[in-house]
Amino acid sequence: MGLTVRQAIAQAGLAPIDAQALLAHVLGVERAWLAAHATDALPMESTQRYFALARRRRDGEPVAYLLGSREFWGLSFQVDPSVLIPRPETETLVECALQRLPGDRPVRVLDLGTGSGAIALALAHERPDADIVATDRSPDALALARANAARMKLANVHWLQSDWYRQLDDRDGRFDLIASNPPYVAADDPHLREGDVRFEPQSALTAGVDGLDALRVIVGGACERLVAGGSLVVEHGYDQAEAVRELMRAAGFTALESRRDLAGIPRVAAGTLGSEL
Repeated sequence: MGLTVRQAIAQAGLAPIDAQALLAHVLGVERAWLAAHATDALPMESTQRYFALARRRRDGEPVAYLLGSREFWGLSFQVDPSVLIPRPETETLVECALQRLPGDRPVRVLDLGTGSGAIALALAHERPDADIVATDRSPDALALARANAARMKLANVHWLQSDWYRQLDDRDGRFDLIASNPPYVAADDPHLREGDVRFEPQSALTAGVDGLDALRVIVGGACERLVAGGSLVVEHGYDQAEAVRELMRAAGFTALESRRDLAGIPRVAAGTLGSEL
């Protein structure tokens, strides 16, 4: 007789939440089903698939890549190793962007370095009147983002392969808001050798010696792409809040603010071009 659900979870060698997520994925059920069927015997094929995934997780692979999906802003995003895994702290950026967007008219938004499309599609879901342009230099990332948009039936995002602003032209015009969760980790940061980030694309994580190279490009080019009174909203590292605010201040942004994520860490910087909010 094969292992029961409870036995398989206990023998996986994983944190219970990871073990349950992987087994629910293999069986095609919700996690609540596992508790209700704890003494059910598992088919041998399912048991083998489960322990193969558990072994990969013990070796450090992120659960999101093993499952092929991650929830963000209440939406389910397909993810793979071509993109960063959407994280809860980035929802702080989405909240800030929504609060800064004018609510009384259609708006235009630019999402730089879109990855899986998490920010662009969260905004598109909340603001169906928004015209959103989302860029990424990775064709694999854009293909995944397009697939996420199609699955969510969100058609108000236009996808462009671009290295930040480089492939935008005059026809793309100006935007009410620019949002970005760019690479912001210093190239020699020891955290890059720990946990899930070991398996994520390094080009989406690191940005020069101090981690600010991408943010310098984004902040420096934002004024030419924003309408007067438009906003720039960016995510940054735990110790970069003042440096990013100074970049914004030097570029002419006002109404500067920092937002803390759910862990209380300064995570998002925002500013307004040309006038106070």
